[in-house]
Amino acid sequence: MKIETAIREFLEHLEIEKGRSQKTITNYHFYLHRFANESKIKDVEKISYDAIRAYRLWLNRQVDKNGEPFKKNTQNYHLIALRSLLKYLAKRDIKTVAAEKIELAKMPQRQIEFMEGSELQHILEAPDKDEAPSIIKLRNKAILELFFSTGLRISELCNLKKSDVNLSRDEFTVRGKGSKLRIVFLSNQAKASVAHYLDKRTDTSPYLFVAHDRAQKGRDEKRDEEPLTPRSIQRMIKKMAMIAGVNKKITPHVMRHSFATDLLQNGADIRSVQTMLGNSSITTTQIYTHVTDRQLKEIYKKFHNKEQK
Repeated sequence: MKIETAIREFLEHLEIEKGRSQKTITNYHFYLHRFANESKIKDVEKISYDAIRAYRLWLNRQVDKNGEPFKKNTQNYHLIALRSLLKYLAKRDIKTVAAEKIELAKMPQRQIEFMEGSELQHILEAPDKDEAPSIIKLRNKAILELFFSTGLRISELCNLKKSDVNLSRDEFTVRGKGSKLRIVFLSNQAKASVAHYLDKRTDTSPYLFVAHDRAQKGRDEKRDEEPLTPRSIQRMIKKMAMIAGVNKKITPHVMRHSFATDLLQNGADIRSVQTMLGNSSITTTQIYTHVTDRQLKEIYKKFHNKEQK
C-alpha cells in the first residue's frame, strides 16, 4: 500500500470511527507527512526499524523557529502519530513494522505551576477591582469561579451553552477530548457567579460566555453574541493576575492545575481526580502527586530530628 493512501485512510478513520477533533487530525496529518517526506518511503511495507531510527535521529537534530532543539515532547508527538498509524495498519493485516518497536523519548519530570490559596483568592476577587463595564466584570468573575470549580479545559469552557448548565443542580455534563462525556461539579460560589452574570444578560446568544464587545457593534451586529475565544479568555486571565498582583504566569491551564492540586491536597484520591479532569490515562494525572503528597511533611516532622531524651 502506498504510504500516502495509508495516511489518508488513517486520518479518515480518526475522523469517522474515532471521532477525533479537527485539530488532532490536522496535527497527525502534519506529523505523518513529515515522516513520509523525510524518510522518502513510498510504500508502508518498506517501513523498517532502521528507517524509524534514522527518522528519530533526524528529529533529535532539528531546531524550532527560535533556533532551539526540538523538545522531547515535540519529538514524541511525531512518534505517537507514527505509532498510531502502524497500529491501524496492523489491524487491517497490512504488513509493516510493529508499532510496539517504537519507544518514546524519556521525558523530564514536569514542573507543575499552580496557585496557592491566597493567590487564588486574589485572582477570584480581581474582576471586582477592574474598571471594565459591569457585565464584563460579572462575566469574568463567573469564568474564573467556573474554572476553579470544575477544572474545565479552556476549549470545553468556550463551547459551553446556557442550556448545558442547569443552575438548579450542583453538576452538569461536559463533552471533552475525543467527545467523551464526564460530570463536573459546581461550587456554591460558581453557581452564584454564573447566575448573577446570566441574570444581567440581555442578548439572545445561546452561549454561556460571550464577548460583549460594544466597540464592534457598528461593524458587526453579531459580534456581541459570539462565544468568547480561547485567546480572549487567556488575555482576560492575564489581566486579572496583574490586577491581583500575582507575579506567576497565570493561564487557564494553571487554573486547571490549581483545581486538581486543591483536590489532592485536601485528601482526594488520584483516580477520582483523573475522572474529574477527564484524563484518559492515570499517568497524565500523576504529574500532580509530587507536589501534593500531604503525608510527606507529616512523616518528616514525626521521624526526623526527634528530641533526644
